Amino acid sequence: MIALTDALNHEIILKHSPKRIVSLVPSISYTLHRLGLDDDVVGITRFCKFPERWKKTKSIIGGTKDLKIERIKELHPDFIIANKEENTKEQVEALQNIAPVYVSDVYDLDSNRRFLMDMGTLFDKYDTVDEIIHNIDKHQFKTEKFTSFKSVYLIWKEPWMSIGGDTFIDKMMRIAGFENLFSYEKRYPSFAFSKLIDLQPEVLLLSSEPFPFKEKHKEELQKFLPKTKIILVEGEPFTWFGAYAEKALPYFKSLQKSLTHA
Repeated sequence: MIALTDALNHEIILKHSPKRIVSLVPSISYTLHRLGLDDDVVGITRFCKFPERWKKTKSIIGGTKDLKIERIKELHPDFIIANKEENTKEQVEALQNIAPVYVSDVYDLDSNRRFLMDMGTLFDKYDTVDEIIHNIDKHQFKTEKFTSFKSVYLIWKEPWMSIGGDTFIDKMMRIAGFENLFSYEKRYPSFAFSKLIDLQPEVLLLSSEPFPFKEKHKEELQKFLPKTKIILVEGEPFTWFGAYAEKALPYFKSLQKSLTHA
């Protein structure tokens, strides 16, 4: 018997570990892969890009915000894993008529630990989860000596959008040594371009997702911010929760090295 409560206080009681799983979020899919559940996952979203081979071996059930409910139903899942921010309340309620739904809500590394421990309980993967948590803790301790840079993290262009202080990205920025100049805002604030010039950040982080910032955008922005170090960064280390934090923290170390030795 498995009994636990998800982030929305839904009580989940199962007789045994699920064997037909649908993942509604890329970072959840990556976590399930890291736990060795390749044969048990039957459905993923079109944004679930890791591992790459799953695109060919799993059923694609739409995007995080436009799930194909009937397609999911046809897969006969015995468990569905969602996320409070990525998936809508209406979708989750519809899916609860198909199978038990676990809703995650990860906003820092402590809540990430709880999510991983729940996955260990659900799938009897305690040893693997312990290994992942150990690796995350080991790297997190090493990041405490990182140099701190006054920074802005951009997720969109026209309208210009950044990151508020109540997001997972903000917490990962802090760990990586980036002081978020928009930390006083909520969620994902939009702002006038003149605000960015007024802030004069030491470092401007251009994320690869959701807006795919490229070298040309870096060059354009550099004209207006000649004293700012502008870098293109992978979005996943800052945004993907779960097991991906294992890869995120070493990535932050490489970013710090490039900035402090530039």
